[in-house]
Amino acid sequence: MEANIHSTGRLPAAFLTPGSSSFMDFLGSHSPDLLPGNRRLPDGVVEAPHGTTIVAATFPGGVVLAGDRRATMGNMIAQRDIEKVFPADEYSAVGIAGTAGLAVEMVKLFQLELEHFEKVEGATLSLEGKANRLSTMIRSNLGMAMQGLAVVPLFAGWDEGREKGRIFSYDVTGGRSEEHGYAATGSGSIFARGSMKKLYREDLTEEQATTLVVQALYDAADDDSATGGPDLYRNIYPIVTVITDEGFRRLTDQESSEIARRVTDRRLQEPDGPRAALL
Repeated sequence: MEANIHSTGRLPAAFLTPGSSSFMDFLGSHSPDLLPGNRRLPDGVVEAPHGTTIVAATFPGGVVLAGDRRATMGNMIAQRDIEKVFPADEYSAVGIAGTAGLAVEMVKLFQLELEHFEKVEGATLSLEGKANRLSTMIRSNLGMAMQGLAVVPLFAGWDEGREKGRIFSYDVTGGRSEEHGYAATGSGSIFARGSMKKLYREDLTEEQATTLVVQALYDAADDDSATGGPDLYRNIYPIVTVITDEGFRRLTDQESSEIARRVTDRRLQEPDGPRAALL
C-alpha cells in the first residue's frame, strides 16, 4: 500500500472511491497481507502472550464488560497490566481473550471497519450488524487459530432499537451466540461463569452489575493461574466499562479500585465470596 502512494505521490483513485462499505474487503483487495489472518508465521513453535478472562453482564439500562489485566506466555506472566477491553464505537465494546497481539490488531481493524461503514453509508450499523462483522473477522483468522493463535472475544453494546444492553460470544470459527444476562470467555471463564450464575439477577443496578463482574473475575483468579486478581500493591485493577443509551464509559482507576478494594476486604471475612440463597 505504501509503495502505491510513494511511486506517484498521490493516492490511487481506487483508494478515494471505495466500492464497498466494508473496510476489511477494501483492505483485502489492495493489501491483503495487512489482514491479521494473512500474516506469515515463523517456522517452529510460536510462543505468544495470551490474554485471559473477560466477563459481561446486563442490567436494566445497559451492559457491563470487564477484563482482568494479566497476560501469560506458557507458564510465565508476560504482562501484569495489559488492556483487554476496548470501545468498538460510541455504543459498543470488545473484550479480547486469546493471542494478545492478533487480538489487539483485530480490535483496531474492527474499529476502522465500523468507522469506515459509517462514513461511506452515512449511518451506523445496527448492533446485530456490528456483531456479524466481528464474526467475519474471527472467521478470517481460522488459519491462525488452527496453529494455536486463536482470538475469542466478547462483544457487548447498547441496542438502540431494542433499548437494552446485549452480549455476543464467539468461537474460533466465528460462530456467534447471543448470551442472556451474563457471559464469560478466556481461560478463567468456567469459574467466572459459575460465580455469575449464582449471583446474577435481572434487576441489578449499574453499581451492582459492576461489582458482580469484579466478583466473577476475583473467583476466576482464585482458581485459574492465568487470570490476574486485583493487585493492591501495584495498584492494578480490572478494567470495567459500562455501555448505556448515553454511550460507552470506562470506569476511572479510582472507581475500579474502590470496587476491587470492597470486594477484597469482604473476602478477608469470606474467602469464597458472597453466598447465594438456596431457595
